[in-house]
Amino acid sequence: MLKIINWHCSRRPAQFISISSYATILQTMEMHTTSRPRTRQPRAPESPDVKLSKSLSYILRHGPVKEKLPIQPDGYMNVAELLKHPRLRGITFADIRRVVDSNTKNRFKLEHRGPDGQATMNSEPTGWWIRANQGHSFEVPDLELEQIINPESCPVVIHGTYTDAWNNGIRSQGLRKMKRNHIHLAAGLPGESGVISGMRTSSDVYIYVDMKKAIADGIKFYKSENGVILTEGKGGVLPPQYFEKVLNRIGDSLL
Repeated sequence: MLKIINWHCSRRPAQFISISSYATILQTMEMHTTSRPRTRQPRAPESPDVKLSKSLSYILRHGPVKEKLPIQPDGYMNVAELLKHPRLRGITFADIRRVVDSNTKNRFKLEHRGPDGQATMNSEPTGWWIRANQGHSFEVPDLELEQIINPESCPVVIHGTYTDAWNNGIRSQGLRKMKRNHIHLAAGLPGESGVISGMRTSSDVYIYVDMKKAIADGIKFYKSENGVILTEGKGGVLPPQYFEKVLNRIGDSLL
């Protein structure tokens, strides 16, 4: 018999359990420990370019409505006007060009609308316009989106999320567009060929969407210029009935 000593300040008699029972307790504790949801690790300090990218995302995706900024129906904002924003104090056109060109997810697009159509890193920003390719929280009527008619053109469609979000709502209520215009999906897992955007690389739950079934039920899907698949679902929600399968990082089914 193995004696479990109670170190708490009490006068209760010591309890005795068998070695086999103690082994079972330890095994159960280990299972609970290893099955806990993965927690997000603290983020490293952000570089100036990352901070600028986040500022551009806020201004171009949400700022026009919140701060009454001038923007075109196709989502473009004049760069010269953009540089006047307080969040971009000290930023140059060359900084913006560098961040746009180096962004691995192609979140932004620059377009020259001047008379000559030519550009260099030292060009004046007046003739240049910039937009976010997707992720807006306000209506962009002329945003360039390609509607997906044939589901076979996108055989794999995945939404990446986290264990706590899956357990605390998505499993039973479905995916919601929240404050954005669309639910964001990817045409594969991060790092796969052709997949540059659509989910965070830190996601630990992968929801595979049955696009064929969803399109047959009248749900519309679109593809943005940088390859993100977008849908409004039904009334802003993509119900769980359109989840083909749900896996965690090690391939275990969560359905």
